[in-house]
Amino acid sequence: MSSWLVIRSGKCDAAFNMALDEALLEALPRLRAPALRFYGWTEPAATFGYFQKFSDVATATQLRPLIRRPTGGGIVPHAADWTYSAVFPHGHEWHLLKAEESYRRIHDWLRRAFQHLGVETELAPCCKKTLPGQCFAGYEKFDLLWQGKKIAGAAQRRNKLGLLIQGSVQPPPLALNRCDWENAMTHVGEPDSHGKWTAFNPDTGLLALANRLRADKFSQSCYNQKR
Repeated sequence: MSSWLVIRSGKCDAAFNMALDEALLEALPRLRAPALRFYGWTEPAATFGYFQKFSDVATATQLRPLIRRPTGGGIVPHAADWTYSAVFPHGHEWHLLKAEESYRRIHDWLRRAFQHLGVETELAPCCKKTLPGQCFAGYEKFDLLWQGKKIAGAAQRRNKLGLLIQGSVQPPPLALNRCDWENAMTHVGEPDSHGKWTAFNPDTGLLALANRLRADKFSQSCYNQKR
């Protein structure tokens, strides 16, 4: 029986959120299971793609703090958004997918979760460019759209340890409950016909790694302003 881990982190500060996601990727050889993490933000912040230029980001948004993600993509505002991450070990089916297909697949998962809640969304067939470098200004192929507007985007990092996907849902203007959405994600995203979801609280080793990454990397200006 395959088991997927589900982590409900609650609200954390921006640097720790990025650190725990990277710690999950680094811990995959030990965890040896996919994990889906839901989390929020203790204060407004913005994350930006690993390859973006800091000065461009600082000019484009007034949100602070600005934290460089371990994944690519553009600027993502965080406050009341519904944020999640998913990690898959080396050699897992998701890890073996091409980047475009894993991007399509994660947003189709979201689409089915919203459909389960009675909200019809769709995957963007192509692109609509507006402001450069800002994730929710316009949309890319396979972003999630609601009534023609982007409500969900994601970024990825794939390496020898596995695959990390970080995603944000800017909730549609409907009376949806976040807990209901999280439950819908696990309901429609069953691991397989013989699998199950297992609640997981990060253990001492994982938390120690996340706190070290927070202190030494994601809270440091030398990392966030590295380019």
